[in-house]
Amino acid sequence: MSLGSPATTDLVTETTPVATSTSAGPELVQLLTPEGERVEHPDYPLSLSDDEYRAMYRDLVLVRRIDVEATALQRQGELGIWAALLGQEAAQVGSGRALRPQDFAFPTYREHGVAWCRGVDPLRLLGLFRGVSNGGWDPQEKRFNLYTIVIGSQTLHATGYAMGITMDGAVGDADTAEAAIAYFGDGASSQGDVNEAFVWASVYNAPIVFFCQNNQWGISTPTGHQTRIPLYQRARGFGFPGVRVDGNDVLASYAVTRKALDDARTGQGPTLVEAFTYRMGAHTTSDDPTRYRLASELEAWKLKDPLERMKAFLYKQQIVDGGFFEALDAESADLAARIRQGCLAMPDPDPLSLFDNVYAETTQVLRDEREEFAQYLAGFSGGQH
Repeated sequence: MSLGSPATTDLVTETTPVATSTSAGPELVQLLTPEGERVEHPDYPLSLSDDEYRAMYRDLVLVRRIDVEATALQRQGELGIWAALLGQEAAQVGSGRALRPQDFAFPTYREHGVAWCRGVDPLRLLGLFRGVSNGGWDPQEKRFNLYTIVIGSQTLHATGYAMGITMDGAVGDADTAEAAIAYFGDGASSQGDVNEAFVWASVYNAPIVFFCQNNQWGISTPTGHQTRIPLYQRARGFGFPGVRVDGNDVLASYAVTRKALDDARTGQGPTLVEAFTYRMGAHTTSDDPTRYRLASELEAWKLKDPLERMKAFLYKQQIVDGGFFEALDAESADLAARIRQGCLAMPDPDPLSLFDNVYAETTQVLRDEREEFAQYLAGFSGGQH
């Protein structure tokens, strides 16, 4: 669902609460249990240094803090809306850290964790939701496209880009070649654009990873009302592999995405990764999830919290101490303060600036519309209401 377009409204529909399964089945790729125990998978070996493990946890903590602060700012009237990622941090950080510098990511409007991994300042995200910019970062510099509000359309953008990679001859070596990754949710998997992207990517063997964060609810619609088979199995019908990963496991999300991207870069075509996770909060801050989902379901998923399992792992491996967490808490607090202060200090844009970049060259119609809007605004300067 979109954030507000008439065709795909953000309004919550009346439904009877339907409990969804909190078990993903034996096909789930997992490297870290909810209790923080490290397990191995024959297809996805992973060996990281202690510094890399600590850095992964740091990402999780800071990304959650960004999300919490942005939600609070919206509740205080400082943002028009916010699409929270609470509960999906591991899927985003794991996949985001699997990207190489040359890869290109195509997000929805919820990939704040991936944005963090690509070096996008969180204030750039808040500027978009505050309505003072259209994003503000350079997609080419960050290799991270602007947020896409129209549900599923970014998968076509990503597929076209990936086809261009092939045409440029930039496929071959896993280390130096390029790949694209397209993020979308379980609700978007029912959109025509996503399925068209699957067709094109498969037929043209495009170097792309489709990363579906199955957070169980497309606003008020449970996944069970959208598909009769697990989402990752849909890939088979389009002619490319699919894999389901524990989306609350940052290590598994990293390992699975890394392999899928390596396969794409070496000419093996697309992969669909279904990150089986859960949206702990509302779809957006204009949504009330208590209208359609059960509290018991939420409680069951709290036990799978991505931050808690990674924290338990770090303790069990004895690669952190109290000083590490104290320093991270201080860094998190500093980040939150910068976000709050930066958001409140954002200047309001000139209303007429919305006409500046509509077309590469200004048309007469656009000039007329701009003049009409300028006259409308001038009417308020004289005290008219």
